[in-house]
Amino acid sequence: MKNYHKISTKNFTTPEECMETLLELIGKECTQDEICDIRKAYKIACSAHEGQKRLSGEPYIMHPLSVALILASLGMDEASIVAAILHDTVEDTSMTHEEVEKEFGTTIAELVEGVTKIGKVPLQTKEEQQAENIRKMLIAMSRDIRVIIIKLADRLHNMRTLMFKPEQRRREIALETIEIYAPIAHRLGIRPIKEELEDLSISYLDPVAYSEIEESLENQSRKRNEFLSDIQERIRERIETVVSGAQVSGRIKSVHGIYRKMYMQNKNFDQIYDIYAVRIIVDTVIDCYNCLGVIHDMFKPIPGRFKDYISTPKPNMYQSLHTTVLGKEGIPFEVQIRTWDMHHTAEFGIAAHWKYKLGINGTAKFEERLSWIRQLLESQSETEDVEDIVSTIKSDLVPEEVFVFTPKGDVFSLPSGATVIDFAYAIHSAVGNKMIGAKVDGKIVPLDYKVKTGEIVEVMTSSQQGKGPSRDWLNIVKTSQARSKIRQWFKKERREENIAEGKAQIEREFKRNFIRLNEAEYIEFIEKAAERQHCKDIDDFYAAIGYGGISLVRLMPRFKEDYSKLNKPDEAAIKIVQPKKRTKSSEGVVVEGIDNCLIKFSRCCNPLPGDDIIGFITRGYGVSIHTRSCTNVPKDISLAGEPERWVTAYWGSDIKEDFKCTLSLFCLNRIGMLADISSMLASMRIMINDLSTRNTKDGRAIIMVTVSVNGVEHLNSLVAKLSKVEGVLTIERSGI
Repeated sequence: MKNYHKISTKNFTTPEECMETLLELIGKECTQDEICDIRKAYKIACSAHEGQKRLSGEPYIMHPLSVALILASLGMDEASIVAAILHDTVEDTSMTHEEVEKEFGTTIAELVEGVTKIGKVPLQTKEEQQAENIRKMLIAMSRDIRVIIIKLADRLHNMRTLMFKPEQRRREIALETIEIYAPIAHRLGIRPIKEELEDLSISYLDPVAYSEIEESLENQSRKRNEFLSDIQERIRERIETVVSGAQVSGRIKSVHGIYRKMYMQNKNFDQIYDIYAVRIIVDTVIDCYNCLGVIHDMFKPIPGRFKDYISTPKPNMYQSLHTTVLGKEGIPFEVQIRTWDMHHTAEFGIAAHWKYKLGINGTAKFEERLSWIRQLLESQSETEDVEDIVSTIKSDLVPEEVFVFTPKGDVFSLPSGATVIDFAYAIHSAVGNKMIGAKVDGKIVPLDYKVKTGEIVEVMTSSQQGKGPSRDWLNIVKTSQARSKIRQWFKKERREENIAEGKAQIEREFKRNFIRLNEAEYIEFIEKAAERQHCKDIDDFYAAIGYGGISLVRLMPRFKEDYSKLNKPDEAAIKIVQPKKRTKSSEGVVVEGIDNCLIKFSRCCNPLPGDDIIGFITRGYGVSIHTRSCTNVPKDISLAGEPERWVTAYWGSDIKEDFKCTLSLFCLNRIGMLADISSMLASMRIMINDLSTRNTKDGRAIIMVTVSVNGVEHLNSLVAKLSKVEGVLTIERSGI
């Protein structure tokens, strides 16, 4: 049980070479009949894909074979490998689902069908297509989890060959990978795939930062190898006196793991304590805690850096002891201690179920590990807005989680940023619906309080009849589970209120967009919309909008388009906002419904490409562009004095101009500070438009610098660099 394969990363020159390696890998684990099926699948796939080439120029069959090889490295079963070899035949060749079923049976045919994308279904936007693909994938996962494991292997090989795609497409695929597929791999516990997907994504999304981290690791490689080798030997000698047969090895933190701490937590490379790690694998849980005692006796533990995931496993069932200690060399390093069973689960996750033919301690345990899929599907069934699925998955599958306790000691895992309301609904929907407040560690906290690991949360409830959640909670909660249960309550308990709210929302939006209809036209108009949204009648449509199941904002472009068709172009008496037109101005901004307009960027907030923006129609000066967070933009446009003058605005897709942005640097007042900042900006080829400095009464300095940047990403990279200059305390962007 202690032998396992690393995920294949070898590049092959011919399909025959790849197939030979695949058969060598599975030769001892598959029967002759299973190997015959794999050979048969290879022969059929070669014939189906004959003449097809990838963008790299290699035969297309290399892709499904590479996917199959990744699955074989994970120890997946014969059905998964066959399905991987055939996974693109139904989508990209003339082969049909029925033919696959006839040749290989129902199970493999359903696996192939589950992996097949739904690109042939006509959908209006890329977001809708992405959401539908993910919905189909989740449904297939709930029936057979092997579907997503095949899909992850498919995405991994596509990411390895992403360099042949156009640059914009590379960024889109990398973003989808790091937001959707890497978190799913994390929840399934397949660490090698998760880390490689994250690293590959970062290499395309932020190549400069990726290169910097790689260079830093390379510069320390010799020192690192000597350090780890020495530490491992010392630990091995001490551990052997307490626990026999322990395996001690070293590892380096992934590039993405370092990236998150450097650029998202604003840390220097030297401030990351777990770049180096030593892993100790033993036979029993008792041995784990005995080894922990030895480690803390040998090295000084760093306070607050010990985590016991054995007694409190992660949601993906990961178990291990983590402690960060300080060696005599003054170098901090992490030690992970686990049993072999825990190690197999940590490396292969769900795939370990097939690799070792042992199950996961029974069907109940296996079903528990898949419960999150059902929760996602349940939350989707409560929303008719297909694009909400993507945001749901992004919020529910984030790798970071917090562990919170009830007063009785029960532990609940929630995504980072979850509130006490999320905690209440995680306990039970009835608890959430009756919630009136919460105590954290004995103190009353507001309902938007974000819980932290280790806190004891007590939910205060009311037995008052008719008491229920507030609509405002939908804007507070983090998890889709809580959001879904709140919507369920409003859908069931407040139907009349929902109908009135939905109707009022439509009337407000129609008035704001100058959509004027007589009673007969209005009813016909709404009936058609209700039919498109699969609602039984107009009241159901109103109710769905009222409780949040349908997003009215997403429907308005279609409403305006349909309305324009009811009116002749020369009917000047009717004031209509034209159907959505996105006409790019010279400044790179698209204003909805207005052609060839003068654009002016507001000095109060200085918007940059990447900021969420909105336009205001001025009198005689065109459209003034603000950030949505600007203090001059009302939080609720419908309540503004002249709501019709606020218009939707977007950034164009091919902005080439640079934009001026002013930064305030709060610094220590030292000699050479201004020179260091100027030098840093020059090294990044940043144009300085204005620079001034002044001293403060507390002996510090404020440096105001106006620079030219091409967008928010460029600005964030600049701020991260400037933050590393010695003596720079904080940096603020003027106008935000």
